[in-house]
Amino acid sequence: MAQKQATRTNQAITLKGSTALVTEFFEYGVNSILYQRGVYPSDDFRMVKKYGLPMLVTADEGLKEYLQTILAQVQEWLLTSSITRLVLAIKSIETDETLERWQFDVHTDEAAAAGSSSSASASGSGSASAPAAGGAAGGAGNAAKGGKKKEKTEKEVQGEIREIMKQITSSVTFLPILEEPCTFSLLAYTNDSPDVAIPSTWDDADPHLIDRGKVEQVRLRSFSTNVHSLEAMVAYRVGE
Repeated sequence: MAQKQATRTNQAITLKGSTALVTEFFEYGVNSILYQRGVYPSDDFRMVKKYGLPMLVTADEGLKEYLQTILAQVQEWLLTSSITRLVLAIKSIETDETLERWQFDVHTDEAAAAGSSSSASASGSGSASAPAAGGAAGGAGNAAKGGKKKEKTEKEVQGEIREIMKQITSSVTFLPILEEPCTFSLLAYTNDSPDVAIPSTWDDADPHLIDRGKVEQVRLRSFSTNVHSLEAMVAYRVGE
């Protein structure tokens, strides 16, 4: 079994494999943010090991079902090069103001995607959000000599993801304490191709931006596969 795992993690990553890695990152990243920022009680989470780190994932059945529904759609959009950004906005329940906005920009290497599977793509933007459930509101790698991009292995990508997860965990050291009850929204930005299918359960959404002059931003680490690259940042509301 160990030998099979070693072989798998050292193989070049295809579109399907890249999509699985990015979707998995979103799953653990969203869970980690919800735990670290206290959006849900700590008792609602259980510890697992992932990326060589202790990670916390929700045990709340309603939230688990909600996230799985979101991630299944995100996975479809990744496979067709349709998604350009995923945003997790943390909002005050009392005022509905956005207190934090975690943004993950997705870039697709169209040549690499086409090389492993047919895909559709276009530039542009739009956003949608999923309805509430479970108490919650809804750079490519360096080029090698000769112009060819270095093929990355799953192990290398997971190492890069591990560094972002460490930053999310340490975010409590610089983000303001959320002293009021909060909820969250997940927003997906898709390109403007007419072929992009938006499920009827998703609605057009406000971008949940934080007012200019009341916002600070911190750019996080990035990671890339042979097909996708992802850049992350967090914006947060500062005092008056």
